[in-house]
Amino acid sequence: MKVWTRKDWKGLFKVGSQVPERPVSEVCFAVIDSETTGLDPSKDRILSFGGVKIINGRMQVRDTLEIFIAQDHFDANSVPIHGILKTGPNARIPEKQALVQLGSYLEDSILVGHHIGFDLEMIRQAQIRHGLPPLENIALDTGRLYRKTLLKTPLVPKKPGYSLDELAKKYDISCKDRHTALGDAYITALAFMHILGQLNIKPGSSLKDLVRIAR
Repeated sequence: MKVWTRKDWKGLFKVGSQVPERPVSEVCFAVIDSETTGLDPSKDRILSFGGVKIINGRMQVRDTLEIFIAQDHFDANSVPIHGILKTGPNARIPEKQALVQLGSYLEDSILVGHHIGFDLEMIRQAQIRHGLPPLENIALDTGRLYRKTLLKTPLVPKKPGYSLDELAKKYDISCKDRHTALGDAYITALAFMHILGQLNIKPGSSLKDLVRIAR
């Protein structure tokens, strides 16, 4: 089932999209994050991927992903944010190899990320460069889901968006490894589990119910 078909994030939640009838307890969620040279998918590049999986409400700490990519496009101005130099102690692999490894890790998982539309577009642009097929996973954005947990009241209007730092503060999550791909994936995974609890998404709840809420 292909859900991510366009740059527009709303395209992920088109009315009529087919979602499998499966309980959440049987779903593997792959929480992902990427560090990049900048915020323009048309010219910037991915520096690293991080991922962690959640199955039946439990984070699979032994099933994580951390990839650093060899850089032919490097922006030193972004180093103070992510701390990734062109060379370093972590092995760098070619971008195409990284994409293949990422695809193998994600398989049929439901993707989760904070402002995941950006990560998916960065991945899509990289796949186009190497002639690789696009991801076809359903994707959920913790930013959108978090807004669903907030009460509707004129006294405290909802903001258009919430940062990962705001979610970490809300749920008392350590930001020790903030701005590393794997560290941000961990923070996002913990926030996602808190959000599911607030949305009353229980193990027996349907994946279709969760996707409906996320629209």
